[in-house]
Amino acid sequence: MNISISEDNYENLTNFQEILKKDASSMINEALELYFEEQQKKLLEKNLADENAMTNLSYDEFWGDVEL
Repeated sequence: MNISISEDNYENLTNFQEILKKDASSMINEALELYFEEQQKKLLEKNLADENAMTNLSYDEFWGDVEL
């Protein structure tokens, strides 16, 4: 796997390594975990919104063609 990061991210990574006394791999893994959690949350919210958009009918739309 070949990963490249921006100069700013590299600088932040090295600075926070010193401040937090953590290795770069640990910080990158923690950041990725947070990123993936956030993306999964966004996908779930989008799927829920899409599902609601498909199933939310007004009273008239739902009962419009029903004859009693």
